[in-house]
Amino acid sequence: MTSITETNNLGDLLKYEASSLYSREQITVAKGQNLKLGTVVGCDKDDVIKVINPTATDGTQTAIGVITSDVNATENTKAVIITRIAMLADHAVVWPGNITEEQKAAAIKQLEGRGIIIRKGV
Repeated sequence: MTSITETNNLGDLLKYEASSLYSREQITVAKGQNLKLGTVVGCDKDDVIKVINPTATDGTQTAIGVITSDVNATENTKAVIITRIAMLADHAVVWPGNITEEQKAAAIKQLEGRGIIIRKGV
C-alpha cells in the first residue's frame, strides 16, 4: 500500500497570532535564498531577508521572524513573515543545519523579545 507524507503547512507552524494584520509583515527575500515554511530569518543591511546566520555581522545574526511559506528566490522575491506576537510549534520551526544549541537559544530569546513564543507539544 502506498502512503503519502504531507509536508508542514502554516497551521502546523502557527498556533496563535494577534491578527494577521499585526503579526505578519510583507518583506523581500534575498535572491538565492531557498527558505522552507517555518525558517527563522534575519534582515541584512540591504533590508532583505535571509536565513538566520548567528556568526554573520550584516544583520542576519539577529532573528526577526519566521517565514510563512516556502520561498525559492531566484531573484529578490516578496513574501510574508511572522514578525511579532505569535505562538509557534517547535516541531515546525526550521533552523540552519549548522546552528549550535547556544545560538538557537539566543535566537529564541530574540524572537521572544518580539513576542514570538516557540512552544513544545502544541
